[in-house]
Amino acid sequence: MKFTKTSLEGVILIEPAVFFDNRGFFLESYSQKEFEKNGINIQFVQDNHSRSNVVGTIRGMHYQDPPFAQSKLLRVTKGKIYDVVLDIRKSSPTFGQWKGFELSASNFQILFVPAGFAHGFATVEPETEVQYKVDKFYSPAHDRGIRWDDPQVNIKWPVSNPQLSEKDSRLPLLSEITTPF
Repeated sequence: MKFTKTSLEGVILIEPAVFFDNRGFFLESYSQKEFEKNGINIQFVQDNHSRSNVVGTIRGMHYQDPPFAQSKLLRVTKGKIYDVVLDIRKSSPTFGQWKGFELSASNFQILFVPAGFAHGFATVEPETEVQYKVDKFYSPAHDRGIRWDDPQVNIKWPVSNPQLSEKDSRLPLLSEITTPF
């Protein structure tokens, strides 16, 4: 596995070793030993799986407040997404900055997103499936988010007329939240 730090402290892009043969492929998508060796010392407690049927679905930008703030480990097992992380740590020099990543079933890349970031993605292929691990359980009372089209943040999404959940369409702007990070 190759671990690459990004311009947002703590966000890491992971490229697993993929072994192909006439039957298909094999990869190790998670190894506690390799993650610890690369400074990621957390215990995942829950696996999630989402499917988005249509191109242009946006899920996000989500996060949870402490003590249920989640770190996530994401990978696409079918299709392709444009994945976005937004730094919401007030004390961070990159507060309010975002970074996008193209994750797909064919590039096999995995993204580690630590607590203190809002996270979301847009599907760029139909019937896209995303699987991710989290290190804290889901807590409806701590569930938060930031609007996908916040003009202050100015995320360059690859879609212009997204499919959104009712919840995601009503999220506040970054300037309207009080972040505990």
